[in-house]
Amino acid sequence: MAQIQKEARETDHTVILLSNPTYYMSNDIPYTFHQDTNFLYLCGFQEPDSILVLQSVPGKPLPSHKALLFVPRRDPSRELWDGPRSGTDGAVALTGVDEAYTIEEFRHLLAKLKDGSSVLWYDFAKPVHPQLHSDYLVPLAEVKARSKNHFRAIRHLVENLRLIKSPAEIEKMRIAGKLTSQAFTETMFACKAPVDEAFLYAKFEFECRARGADILAYPPVVAGGNRANTLHYVKNNQLIKDGEMVLLDGGCESSCYVSDITRTWPINGRFTRPQAELYQAVLEVQKACLRLCSPGVSLENIYSLMLTLIGQKLKDLGIPQNSSENHVFKAVRKYCPHHVGHYLGMDVHDTPDISRSIPLQPGMVITIEPGIYIPEDDMNAPERFRGIGIRIEDDVVITDNAPLILSADCPKEIYDIEQVCGCSH
Repeated sequence: MAQIQKEARETDHTVILLSNPTYYMSNDIPYTFHQDTNFLYLCGFQEPDSILVLQSVPGKPLPSHKALLFVPRRDPSRELWDGPRSGTDGAVALTGVDEAYTIEEFRHLLAKLKDGSSVLWYDFAKPVHPQLHSDYLVPLAEVKARSKNHFRAIRHLVENLRLIKSPAEIEKMRIAGKLTSQAFTETMFACKAPVDEAFLYAKFEFECRARGADILAYPPVVAGGNRANTLHYVKNNQLIKDGEMVLLDGGCESSCYVSDITRTWPINGRFTRPQAELYQAVLEVQKACLRLCSPGVSLENIYSLMLTLIGQKLKDLGIPQNSSENHVFKAVRKYCPHHVGHYLGMDVHDTPDISRSIPLQPGMVITIEPGIYIPEDDMNAPERFRGIGIRIEDDVVITDNAPLILSADCPKEIYDIEQVCGCSH
């Protein structure tokens, strides 16, 4: 409501956010429920088919407001199959909202909103819950359109709040980063040559969950050999041969906050000379980018530095062969086609509508993940580097002082990786 106060002159406001529905894998087999993160951020309610309403209070200035939650009614026959529901009493006790009602009672509020002059904040263009949207919000929008009182989007205001993490949020992310780092170390330790990508996937997920993670934050990339050059390779079902490296991009969710870490290592525990040369180049770029993570600098600034440094490293390594100065930028975009990083929080690609050009502030959390990818059929690269893809990614909290690396416990120096992997051979 304080955000609305900054944006709007009017005094009468109603904010509406929908929860996620339950999604189904097939027929009546549900996927594990995962709440919409904007809805979750504002009320903490972890059940589907619900509506959060924030209303300004007549006669009181913003940001004074009343919070209402509309939730599925208790239903013993459904609860036998799906587990207990909070109901209205439970919703108030769990979340601290002012009032809770059954979802059917939302139509009473709807009637008032249709007649009233309240400014309505709701993301009509991107409905989170298609059924609740069509049942309740579409009819409301039709009425409001006739009076020229259109919905205003709320998403960017919630993202502005989510962008700066509180100390409590950073502590949750520190835990997620720590246990993911430990899972990486255990996965490196369990590596052998040859090894199935599926085994490393299973080992990584087991180690995350065994340490208290709720779920993996996203389907991990476990890419052996040349498959590391497919940026979103998630089949994870091939055999990694002796002498090849594996790129593992994985993270977990712990208490609603996520980690996102990437490491690349040789599965037999020893870097070959070409692997070590390319790896050290990426590592030096990554460390230089980490040093730039401070207030006032933007992700775009760090990206520019990354492109310059990768260009220099490629030139030093003779990639591509016989290249002229004016081809360097083209080569960088070819061998590192992605950005240097993104915002991180409750989602892996957190606050996606926030520009990467804004200056970083203390409390923001970002990833730094340069990479160099050389496909095995690239005749422009020296033969010894072909088929190698390397990315190194850390999670970083911006502070007034040095950046706080949430993934600092995860080995990334060549010596440390060889020590961890070497212990298992």
